Amino acid sequence: MSTRRIRGAAVTAALAAAVTACSAPSSGGQSDAKSGSVVIGVASEPDTLSPLLGYGKDGNSKIFDGLLARDADLKLKPALAAALPEVADGGRTYTYTLRDGVEFSDGEPLTAADVVYTYRTALDAKTNNTFKSELDAVRKVEASGDDKVVFTLKYPYAAFAARTVLPIVPEHVAGEQDPNTGAFNTEPVGSGPYVLSKWSKGEKLTFKANPRYWGGEPKVKTFTMAVIADDDVRATRLRSGDLDGAVLPPNLAATFKNDDGRRTYQARSYDFRAVTLPTPNQVTGDRAIRQALDAAVDRETMVDKILDGAGRPAYGPLPVDDPAFTKAVERDQDLGRARKILDEAGWKPAGDGIRAKGGQRASFTLLYPSGDKVRQDHALAYASDAKKAGIEVKAESATWEVIEPRMKNTAVLAGFGSTGDPDFGLYTLLHSSLAGDGFNNMARYDNPAVDRALDNGRRGQDPAEREAAYDKLQRALVQDPGYTFLTHIDHLYVLADRWDGLGTQLEPHEHGFASGPWWNIEDWQPKK
Repeated sequence: MSTRRIRGAAVTAALAAAVTACSAPSSGGQSDAKSGSVVIGVASEPDTLSPLLGYGKDGNSKIFDGLLARDADLKLKPALAAALPEVADGGRTYTYTLRDGVEFSDGEPLTAADVVYTYRTALDAKTNNTFKSELDAVRKVEASGDDKVVFTLKYPYAAFAARTVLPIVPEHVAGEQDPNTGAFNTEPVGSGPYVLSKWSKGEKLTFKANPRYWGGEPKVKTFTMAVIADDDVRATRLRSGDLDGAVLPPNLAATFKNDDGRRTYQARSYDFRAVTLPTPNQVTGDRAIRQALDAAVDRETMVDKILDGAGRPAYGPLPVDDPAFTKAVERDQDLGRARKILDEAGWKPAGDGIRAKGGQRASFTLLYPSGDKVRQDHALAYASDAKKAGIEVKAESATWEVIEPRMKNTAVLAGFGSTGDPDFGLYTLLHSSLAGDGFNNMARYDNPAVDRALDNGRRGQDPAEREAAYDKLQRALVQDPGYTFLTHIDHLYVLADRWDGLGTQLEPHEHGFASGPWWNIEDWQPKK
């Protein structure tokens, strides 16, 4: 999916312990709106703050701006561009005119050269990001004077404008450094509403309002993201007043239901939980095993019991309320079908109830990130369902440092999901050209029919043709699942009720820093 992702719970156990023990953020909780400060508890921190490596690439970065941004309804609107792009040559040329008077936080003017530098560097093979495929359509990007940028595409790409929410970095700073290792990754300079003032790794990131911001200086003068890996500790610190808000799982968010001083925000999302089933693995690589697991899983119960109703069953990577979702793929748990599939494929029950074939037990390990209770509960429920069909799933917690080297051959309880266009979430998840490319195509899935559908969906201009391509893809995934899709989850946030202007967008998998009720924190106003 995305590059070096902001991973919910992608922090080590040692870090979790350190965060639990650390003192409160210096900006403090129990602030009121008049103080102009906000402290939010989040589960993890980013690996980098450089858009060249993926930070903020889906929009809403508070340090940077893209050419375009998304409003509350996810409609594209101008940001660093003065208007939406002019599209010509049958959808192969996009021309952006820059907004006048925009400065980076160091006072230097933003020009077309900065835009060109950003995209060329992101696309450079030497730059260590895994989102290059998202810009595959770009043949070249050029400046036309100081205020115009022209993108020439290899082929018409209907969703290209939405890709230009990618944040723009200053060439005069980032261009002097190695994009992979330079200081810019932790000491960024941008044109957004906020400036990073301090990053205490493993503890907090503090931002202050950018007085040079082209949209006007925000009323929230400082905000701090306190990194607290443990869900329970996050809730405790929120309850004590040490935090103004926090990202919480359903069971803990529910404990604030009757708190008059706080509001709970529930955001719909494309964020799904799924089990990756790597094809090189002797067990998970067997299509019959994958089909049986798909039939054995009880998605409805996971939504009811694990998510407390705050979500929906996932029958594939697209949520059931997406316009491109194929309703024909909705399916209930069917243990009889699961057993029949395994019987016909030669996986026979053994004395302990676990099936075997040719001396190979139907048994595999499922890794889930330690500290993430929601993923743990999904993993355990999945293992219980699988056992009813005669498949042993050994759920095992681990840090991401342990998971990453193993995930090419070992199943992982993973999370993905992107907003904006079906291409955004599906291509990196499923296309065979990205198999094993970091967090892209973690299952190492390879299905020519799915590849064709992805390519047709990406390159198609006719909405009906694109819809047909994604319909074929979703049906093919049922017949040949590379993942077991479990649930689409709603994101829950609890915040002190001191500000006006808060609200949620339809959110991607990655949330906590950009997504959340603070997606537009620069527009918040103190309650009167």
